[in-house]
Amino acid sequence: MDNFKILSFWPGIVGAAISFALTPIAIKIANKFGLIDDPNKNKHEKVIHTYPIPRGGGMAIFASILIASIIFLPLDKHMQGILLGATIIAIMGFLDDKYNLNPYLRLGLGALAALMPIASGIGIAFLSNPLGGIIDLSQPQLTFNLLGETRSLWLLSDLFALLWIVFMMNMLNMGAKGIDGQLTGVVVVAAATIAALSMKFSADITQWPVIILASIMSGAYLGFLPWHVYPQKIMPSYGGATLAGYLLAVLSILSTTKVGTLIIVLGVPLVDTGYVIVRRILSGKSPVWGDRGHLHHKLLDIGWSKPMVAIFYWTITLILGVIALYLNTPNKLYTIVGVAIFVGGLILWLTYHPKSSK
Repeated sequence: MDNFKILSFWPGIVGAAISFALTPIAIKIANKFGLIDDPNKNKHEKVIHTYPIPRGGGMAIFASILIASIIFLPLDKHMQGILLGATIIAIMGFLDDKYNLNPYLRLGLGALAALMPIASGIGIAFLSNPLGGIIDLSQPQLTFNLLGETRSLWLLSDLFALLWIVFMMNMLNMGAKGIDGQLTGVVVVAAATIAALSMKFSADITQWPVIILASIMSGAYLGFLPWHVYPQKIMPSYGGATLAGYLLAVLSILSTTKVGTLIIVLGVPLVDTGYVIVRRILSGKSPVWGDRGHLHHKLLDIGWSKPMVAIFYWTITLILGVIALYLNTPNKLYTIVGVAIFVGGLILWLTYHPKSSK
């Protein structure tokens, strides 16, 4: 068992090395195919960089995760479903980098990607009720015959898993990638937290692939981080951010359904995005069209530098990750409420008392 814990670091190290080595190639590909975010052409208010930056960082991250997974993990039906969904996201990310796809088209393609691991049998059958007991999502089931085999659809389980994966993909994309290095560092910590959590149950060999995949993911984003910190050389863009949300959501299901744990770890970007969506809807705007109203924008407005904002997100995520490892279900609910109050209060203060914050 101790040998496995030591060896489980190697997939992350290999993932980091591959990602670090492939990112310069991704930069060249981005320049060749015109995958460039030029602030002189992209006049959107959410754009805060001042020089052209290659998109397409998600390609290097995806390639490193794919290669390391093939090396270290058995390609069973679950892994095939996970990688197929990741491939759809990578292709969608490349197309978005080139053509700026409509947000609703991206939402539909993201749902298609989320269906791949669900079709392979990954789902949420049971949830811990924060008020006590277990929520059973295993019923109703729809049984049918396909290609000579009896198959079952767990309707509530599969629907909840679909909503959870799509939710995480979009919330992380919207709330954690506005600043150089912000997304990458947050994802490194979140994936490492899931690996550490699953390590606590490593006596169960079914958790070993979860630990290895979480290690690979953390390493892949860590290897990308030197190219993404301020001043960033390449963006992870939609593909990199959505891939992160997708994999973290799937890992949270596989790690004995730790949905609440992941919500705590990613509490700041998730709560921030939730507030932003509500504000847009109340203002009569589309919830999926970006603006300059996120917490990281407000921190920049009071004079924080980009590195300061990124480090703030990394630090809060790390603190919440450590806390989440030791919480039971009721305390997770209280922690989530506490994070929501903290982030909401901070956003309101920065919105209505910006001068007092300088």
